[in-house]
Amino acid sequence: MSRTTAELDGLTALVTGGGSGIGLAAARLLAARGARVAVLDLSPGTEFIAVRADVTDDAAVRAAVTDAAGRLGGLDILVNNAGVGAIGTVADNPDDEWHRVFDVNVVGMVRAARAALPYLREARHAAIVNTCSVAATAGLPQRALYSATKGAVLSLTLAMAADHIHEGIRVNCVNPGTADTPWVGRLLDQADDPVAERAALEARQPMGRLVTADEVAAAIAYLASPAAAAVTGTALAVDGGMAGLRLRPRH
Repeated sequence: MSRTTAELDGLTALVTGGGSGIGLAAARLLAARGARVAVLDLSPGTEFIAVRADVTDDAAVRAAVTDAAGRLGGLDILVNNAGVGAIGTVADNPDDEWHRVFDVNVVGMVRAARAALPYLREARHAAIVNTCSVAATAGLPQRALYSATKGAVLSLTLAMAADHIHEGIRVNCVNPGTADTPWVGRLLDQADDPVAERAALEARQPMGRLVTADEVAAAIAYLASPAAAAVTGTALAVDGGMAGLRLRPRH
């Protein structure tokens, strides 16, 4: 096996929200690079070691992480990817929806990390990668609730990196732009004109296209790997230049 495909050989990984989209792409790439992989999801599938849990249920998350670590023989990498979306301004979502989305997108990551920490402290190469978003760093219309949760994830990533650096646990996040995933597909299906909405999403990213799940997975795999041994407290943008570039209009 080549160095490229074997860089995670001997390591174990748990991917939350790994049943589809970015999580599934990440699980597949981690496995292709040599890791033994478990997926925690409401519908974890059968491709990897499967543990079913709702990230809003602390007891279920603890039991699932314990199960996964037992079946993997330890835990070196946690990919905190489970999340849900939300549309609207601050006037559009009731309190119950704000509590629900924060419970999944932010506290869900806390629950998974909290359950994984005892195993990560014993790992020979420990890494947590949180899936954040360009919404944490750029003001996007009709995404107030979602953006607020991802801003929290960015701050949480930095705080966790500081808290656990002396335990040998690196903590980073990826900030995807709009990615071509099942969740985005469902958002497009809700639009009055899905074709026009897709074109608008593509146009707002400087590269003129949506990010792919595989491209985000590649960033996750890098941050999880020993190749990133000196990288912690970092947000890696995979957004086609959306957060940082200010291009002149093309004529």
